[in-house]
Amino acid sequence: MTSTVPALGTRTAEGSALQGVLLDMDGTLVDTEGFWWDAEVEVFASLGHALDEAWRDVVVGGPMTRSAGFLIESTGADITLPELTVLLNDGFEDRISRSLPLMPGAARLLAELAAQRVPMALVSASHRRIIDRVLDSIGAHHFELTVAGDEVARTKPHPDPYLLAAAGIGADPARCAVIEDTATGVAAAEAAGCRVVAVPSVAPIAAAAGRTVVPSLEHVNLPFLQGLMTF
Repeated sequence: MTSTVPALGTRTAEGSALQGVLLDMDGTLVDTEGFWWDAEVEVFASLGHALDEAWRDVVVGGPMTRSAGFLIESTGADITLPELTVLLNDGFEDRISRSLPLMPGAARLLAELAAQRVPMALVSASHRRIIDRVLDSIGAHHFELTVAGDEVARTKPHPDPYLLAAAGIGADPARCAVIEDTATGVAAAEAAGCRVVAVPSVAPIAAAAGRTVVPSLEHVNLPFLQGLMTF
């Protein structure tokens, strides 16, 4: 989904250096990281394998090829990566069809940024079929652009998805704020040169230069994001 983006000077508060906000999806806007793990546990149980809870921190936030590949190798399950990908997407899609809880503060933040005409992009390692289902609930109209994990040659933790998103909204990556919930996503955003707000969902994320860690999106608003743009 793309749309024409007006000149950036008309889109943000006067004097703000913030040119755009790039947001992760699972675990950041929607409370679905647990859904992925539950789907993985269920699929591997059907194959006769139990997953080690410690693996959850390894697969969280990663692209399907990495997380699914890791689980196949770790369990020795007799299934191919393409076959497993279909099963995991099916299991996840079934869960979001029954319930799709938003993270605390997500609806308010999206509404605030939209009201102030701040360009936004959704940047996810999830596949397009999953993103489009989730967008039905969180509102596709909020985003100038969405980037799916199966639409880029290299997804997170590589910087490519965030570089693509920044270019798509006509913004300098260094003038974009990224909101992420996993170390994998944070690594991608920082490699792209963006300022990062980490809202950890499953595993802790330490604060670092150019990175701010908050407990929830309820601590994030437009002035907060504008305040990150200091150089």
